Amino acid sequence: MYMDMEQWLQIRQRVLREDVSKRQILRETGMHWTTLERILANPIPPGYSRTKPRASKIDPFRDRIRQMLGEDKHGHKKQYHTAKKIWRILQQEGFTGGYTIVKEAVRDIKRTGKEVFIPLKHPPGEAQVDFGHALVKMAGILRKICFFVMALPYSDVFFVKAYDRECTETFWDGHVQAFHFFGGVPRRISYDNSKIATSKIIGPRQRELTVVFQQLVSHYLFRYHFCLVRRPNEKSVVEGLVKFARLNFMVPVPQVRDFGELNTYLLDMCRDDMQRKLRGQTKIKEKLLLEEQFSFLPLPFKPFEACRIQPGHVNSELLVRFDDNDYSVPMEYAYQDVTVKGYTDHVKICRFNDVIAVHRRCWDRQQQIFNPLHYLPLLERKPHSLAFARPFEQLALPRCFGVLQDRMESQLEQGSREYIRVLRLLEKYSIKQLTIAVEKALRNRVHTPEAIEQFLPDPKPWRQTTFKLAGRDHLRRVKISQANIRDYTELLGQGGAA
Repeated sequence: MYMDMEQWLQIRQRVLREDVSKRQILRETGMHWTTLERILANPIPPGYSRTKPRASKIDPFRDRIRQMLGEDKHGHKKQYHTAKKIWRILQQEGFTGGYTIVKEAVRDIKRTGKEVFIPLKHPPGEAQVDFGHALVKMAGILRKICFFVMALPYSDVFFVKAYDRECTETFWDGHVQAFHFFGGVPRRISYDNSKIATSKIIGPRQRELTVVFQQLVSHYLFRYHFCLVRRPNEKSVVEGLVKFARLNFMVPVPQVRDFGELNTYLLDMCRDDMQRKLRGQTKIKEKLLLEEQFSFLPLPFKPFEACRIQPGHVNSELLVRFDDNDYSVPMEYAYQDVTVKGYTDHVKICRFNDVIAVHRRCWDRQQQIFNPLHYLPLLERKPHSLAFARPFEQLALPRCFGVLQDRMESQLEQGSREYIRVLRLLEKYSIKQLTIAVEKALRNRVHTPEAIEQFLPDPKPWRQTTFKLAGRDHLRRVKISQANIRDYTELLGQGGAA
């Protein structure tokens, strides 16, 4: 069988162009007449095809393989039939073939059983939201974090921000920051079936919304769309960008001090990515975003407060609980009912409309977060608790404070109480200012709170004021007599200066 293209072309040219007889070609090549006819009838050599496929040992078992693979779709994603497991099951059911033919059959069935999709058109002004997970090295510790992603399929611009975990506050904050980054609110946003947004699935497209999601939608007035269960292809753009962000922004593993540094890095990467031009596009992403902004809803005048609000009660240790952690408040609010506002990075504690305490948010569990200043008035009443008071373990005072405490307790009758009065100066001054004052006091060998306060700057800086006479014509009639300096001279002569 002649399969070489060069020989095929030569024979066709001689017979069909140069009018060489078929008999001469047969004499020269020795080929069969039917072979020559096939060459003249086909521009290229046809591939080999069997007239009737040969029966395979695996054919009677293909339906059984499909059944086992179908069962995997309804089971746990990590518990599925491998090709080797299927081969062993088939052996028990009478199959006599080898493992390779079973593996090839499994591969073919999986390939032909894959779902295919129609390419979708994405109009401007639509967005998709999802969370992803990655590893980062934060403060020297390798830990797992989650990151919020909002993507705009039309321009392919996306926003990424990292958080400690996926919860109501991070869900809210991700939306607020993404809208600010895009310069507007997308008209329609697609979601999966997160419990933060939906409390119950009541139909293919119908969802019972959570209160927290309704609050977000009511503020920004965008339309929402929930994907069908186990249909991530309905928001395939953000699914792909979650993977893109993980592989391109977090490989190698980022090494950062805190979430602030990590999110600054991620924001810079999102801005840099806007300079890319996608395949099939004539403009970079940034230009497409400028076009898309005309389809956005305007940002509300009043920003959405992305915090979880809950009531609390201050206990006997001046602590109020929020998200399984305890935060301190000033002593005068003991046993009072308060309102706690939990943001992604800090916690505010309010009494009516007044903010009485602010703490950095702790994302661990069952921790106590103290502000030592809250306990200073109580410590003045109970000075013997100073050595064992937990709130002051975090204060980390310089060494000069320990020297001052030793001297005050050894030289003064109420040394501990007087030292606590010095610490109470932290209510008006910074640690740096008080440290300088304590060092000066030690050099001058004075150890009282009053003396140390003399080395501190005035907490209320002096401001020069000018009294203007404009518009006060009645003051022009006021006359002040000139002082006689001879009176002072007489006093000096009489020793009045003493």
